[in-house]
Amino acid sequence: MLVESLSDHDACEDFVESEDAQVFLRPGLARGILRKLRSGHWVVQSELDLHGLRVDEARLEVARFLAETRKHGERCVRIIHGKGLRSRNREPVLKSKVRGWLRQRDEVLAFVEARPIAGGSGAVVVLLKAVTAR
Repeated sequence: MLVESLSDHDACEDFVESEDAQVFLRPGLARGILRKLRSGHWVVQSELDLHGLRVDEARLEVARFLAETRKHGERCVRIIHGKGLRSRNREPVLKSKVRGWLRQRDEVLAFVEARPIAGGSGAVVVLLKAVTAR
């Protein structure tokens, strides 16, 4: 099942990450990828907005979205998880979940927090592996 590939338990330890968990880079990749991703070097080709979804719904949508973008050969996407301003205790519920799910997916090479104009701390810009022709 598609969603089974996304767990709430983040077992992935061997990645580059800042202290505040705002960036992720798959091991073995050049750190310059993060700079390029932050600067908009890659054009965002698709976007997923998770506002209003519960965790289980969001997990399913993220899995579906990644499968769909992969099918279309898209490399750079944005996932909007929100800042948690309307959630209980005004804390972002989906923020850490989405970032944990992305770390678990082999096709995710890197992600950075979106620029302020594109969602800031309420979104991530994700770089995906290129789809190779079979």
